[in-house]
Amino acid sequence: MRWPSFFRRLCPMLTFRAATPADLPSLATFVNRAYRGDSARKGWTHEADLLGGTRVDETLLAEQIATPNVTLIVSLENTELVGCYHFERRGDGSAYVGMVTVDPDRQATGLGKQLLANAEVRARAAGASILKLSVIADRKELIAYYERRGFRATGVELPFHEGDERYGLPHKPLALLEMAKNL
Repeated sequence: MRWPSFFRRLCPMLTFRAATPADLPSLATFVNRAYRGDSARKGWTHEADLLGGTRVDETLLAEQIATPNVTLIVSLENTELVGCYHFERRGDGSAYVGMVTVDPDRQATGLGKQLLANAEVRARAAGASILKLSVIADRKELIAYYERRGFRATGVELPFHEGDERYGLPHKPLALLEMAKNL
């Protein structure tokens, strides 16, 4: 059955798949556009006021997909990249989701919820009972967003990736707040 065009515009079909090495150039551009610089300011989840430089580069993404138990997931609407996240299976009964990225032009449309829901399904399928993430402690609005999705602060603060410019150049000292959700 083919859905009417007006319905397809209202309820676009999303697909999720693992990123491949061929995806890395467009994925790096996509993530950096969503997190840094003027393009990121279109959305509410940017880090442009806290960090300069890039969020990721192709080398870092290549290292991630070469790491056992790590998968970069891309979300496509038809063939257009609209979202992505980093997923890691851990041996302690938990999984980790990071780099949750939504196209700035599509933020506040429910796509972020769909990315997190997909990560939860993936975590359960991997046998995890807890899904963890980390967020810059200064990002109060993003922490509140994750709390609305059932994540809670664990009390663990992690150092930001100081010295690794592939994650960006902090404008001030930053810490990462660990959050977790029971599955």
